Amino acid sequence: MPLLPTPVSAPERPPERIVSLVPSQTELLWSLGLERAVVGITKFCVRPQAWFRQKTRVGGTKTIHLERIHALQPGLILANREENVREQVEALAERYPVWVSDVSNLSDALAMIEQIGILTHRAAEARALAKRIKAAFVAFGPEPHWRPRRVAYFIWRKPWMVAGGDTFIHAMLTAAGFENVFTEARRYPEVLLADLSRYTPEVLLLSSEPYPFSEKHLAEFQEACPQAQILLADGEMFSWYGSRLLEAPEYFQQLRASIE
Repeated sequence: MPLLPTPVSAPERPPERIVSLVPSQTELLWSLGLERAVVGITKFCVRPQAWFRQKTRVGGTKTIHLERIHALQPGLILANREENVREQVEALAERYPVWVSDVSNLSDALAMIEQIGILTHRAAEARALAKRIKAAFVAFGPEPHWRPRRVAYFIWRKPWMVAGGDTFIHAMLTAAGFENVFTEARRYPEVLLADLSRYTPEVLLLSSEPYPFSEKHLAEFQEACPQAQILLADGEMFSWYGSRLLEAPEYFQQLRASIE
């Protein structure tokens, strides 16, 4: 069975057994009221918490246990180009309908929400959600007294890795009013802390995921880049592209307020 195309058309009947391999899209399914339809999620699909406790976990986003999915006999599998492994997704597509999202910016995210709404017979609800998210970002807008800060956004430790200019995180940094010092880099390049100062970042954002940065990591960054303000960042607000986007503008505003 081939991968489902984009854009999609509504299936004759709504899928009754859905497996989501993408945390932010799992939360989206919950927002669309698909409690009964979702049967499988990954171990990183922590929202909603009730689903994390109750739904069958089929492995990680990059370490899917195919036999667990086979046991669930899904009528629809939701995957993502960046978050899942191509070979695993293609293997699943030989037996089940699989739809793969590809999200690089807010427009892509809004389109993805509406596409999943069509696939699950929740088109009206998805359109309404996308409209609310778009309105929240428009209302956030630029503040007259805000000066964009040069920022480096760290996602991993040893090796140190940052978000480059062709990522959804970069798009959210821009929407939040920051200038990514690694705009010219692709994907998630490795960097050396010893070289960080030459990029002259004013702010270092240490993400809560995929690596769980915490207070104990602040000192080594401060030593490497003493001129920068260092803050812990909620990774879901910068990298989850489903219904979590509703909360992102308010979070960005609070984050900017904390910057000196």
